[in-house]
Amino acid sequence: MAHTTSGHNHKLSVAGLIVTLGIIYGDIGTSPLYVFKSIINHRVITEQLVYGAISCVFWTLTLQTTFKYVFLTLRADNRGEGGIFSLFALVRRYVKWIYIPAIIGAAMLLADGMITPPISVASAVEGLGGVRGMENIIVPGNNLTVGIVMAIISLLFFFQRFGTKIVGFAFGPIMLIWFSMILLLGFFQVIHHAEILKSLNPYYAYDLLVNYPKGFWILGAVFLCTTGAEALYSDLGHCGRQNIQVSWMFVKTALVINYMGQGAWLIMHMGESIEGLNPFYELMPHWFLLAGICIATVAAIIASQALISGSFTLISEAISLNFWPRVTIKFPTDQKGQIYIPSLNLILWAGCITMLFFFRKSEHMEAAYGFSIIITMIMTTILMNFYMLNVKRWRQSIVAVIILIFSVVEISFFVANIVKVKESYITFVFSLSMIFVMMIWHRARKIANRYLDFVKMKDYLEPMVELSADKDIPKYATHLVYLTKANNYREIEHRIIDSILNRKPKRADIYWFIHIDRTDSPYGMEYSIRELVDDKVMRVDFKLGFRIQPRVNVLFKKVMQELNECHELGIYSKYESLKSKDFHADITYVIIESFFSIENELSFREDFIMDVYFNIKHLAQSDQKAFGLDNDMTIVEHVPLIIKANENLPLRRVFDR
Repeated sequence: MAHTTSGHNHKLSVAGLIVTLGIIYGDIGTSPLYVFKSIINHRVITEQLVYGAISCVFWTLTLQTTFKYVFLTLRADNRGEGGIFSLFALVRRYVKWIYIPAIIGAAMLLADGMITPPISVASAVEGLGGVRGMENIIVPGNNLTVGIVMAIISLLFFFQRFGTKIVGFAFGPIMLIWFSMILLLGFFQVIHHAEILKSLNPYYAYDLLVNYPKGFWILGAVFLCTTGAEALYSDLGHCGRQNIQVSWMFVKTALVINYMGQGAWLIMHMGESIEGLNPFYELMPHWFLLAGICIATVAAIIASQALISGSFTLISEAISLNFWPRVTIKFPTDQKGQIYIPSLNLILWAGCITMLFFFRKSEHMEAAYGFSIIITMIMTTILMNFYMLNVKRWRQSIVAVIILIFSVVEISFFVANIVKVKESYITFVFSLSMIFVMMIWHRARKIANRYLDFVKMKDYLEPMVELSADKDIPKYATHLVYLTKANNYREIEHRIIDSILNRKPKRADIYWFIHIDRTDSPYGMEYSIRELVDDKVMRVDFKLGFRIQPRVNVLFKKVMQELNECHELGIYSKYESLKSKDFHADITYVIIESFFSIENELSFREDFIMDVYFNIKHLAQSDQKAFGLDNDMTIVEHVPLIIKANENLPLRRVFDR
């Protein structure tokens, strides 16, 4: 059963726009909490600094977020879905090595998910220090502040197992309140200092970068304003292109007005060095400060949730593309985007807590933030280059101009962020470990595919029928069941045929081959049957919704019951127990697992890859557990994976004299 992807079903509507605010803009929407605080860090306030910073922020949002992502990259949808792996899937058949930037970009995006929650939540909570009576209680970096941030982050990760359906409906309205609040806070400052509008002139950005002392390196802080741009593309399937493009106009207006409002406040403190103050909270009237901090904290939690959910989706896609070991994936709600990966949840929580205790203050986190995401953006640009050339077939001259613009901007940001490697080595090490696992898994599967080959099923139907009728061979099972990866019923893995006919001949009354295909509907359960040989060799194709656990044992018995009731299979006369609802037929499932044979003679590189692959595989979920098979009905066959054996052994026979 074919299903349309979600991205094409999201039409432009008021409800869709509000939902988009809650899903898409959490990360980029909370950037005013820390961008200007990072820009003016330990610097004397001057008109050149303030006007230049606002100009840089505005044109960064225009070039990177608006032009690159909202206008251009959102068009590169894979049946309505977005994200770096969806883009990779569109271009991989054109360029063999394109998996490298896809893996690097994905790993860096995961690393971003480790620092966004602590920096967003810490920036919000630290604002409590400005509330009268709490000046000496909530101090950035002290144990109480760190403890509050840790508690919020820990609760956030704890509730992932329950999904966000219960509170998710409120995300959109809350973010609408957030953006309205930051727009109004900035607007009230701008109308009193209208000259700040001059900062939109790109000359001020040029003047800051060229003439201000070490002005170029301020780009490392400016870049924080667009770190959430990748989420616009990653969450395309959840909201749809039109809803994102229209809602972005409101979001960008709110962000720019707030940045200008912060700049207007800073202009009033010319010649001063702002220490320990966050310009964002200085825009708030004192009577509104506590309420504003509460709204900011909730917005920061929503931003963190968006990064966590995006990380789950990313790993789920990596598994389907054979970039990541198969791990347990749960579906806490009936929404397609709502998935929960316990192992990744634990890794991200540990990473966030480590980042929090290592940096303690949001000010220190700002120094490390941005390096990972700029690499992801560069990787997306590389993929977009081949998408425009090979998929859309745009003229090379047009593509060259577009890529040149992005390259200049992103390389500048990369150079400005490269100094952050020292501060962000924790996330850098995490990113490298993710890249290592993905590369190993991808390359190992490529190597193993030399061994996994498919053969024509028709060539082995007669031998299976003859084996089933051969009474001289002990009966192995009444119903012998194999899980096949062959999408085409005319093919079967050679190792399955080898298991039935050669390794240890397995005589059975009926041979079954089961193939499972996942659909986009949450609860869809369909199957089709093809008799390759009447009442002797059968193939069952299951189409299961993403929320349905593939409990093959239960599903297969249900199929047999229906066949028996319809008298479609010659088993009803032999097994009367099949007529009952709860029967125990003689069913044996065979799972074939490979191990790396010592007979292989590979190069040092390939030998290392396969050794690491099988060590990682031990930590992954087994096929038996993944498909819900009982131990008493399942036989696991371990077969050697022989990729390249040494066929020229210097062995010679000698004769006794």
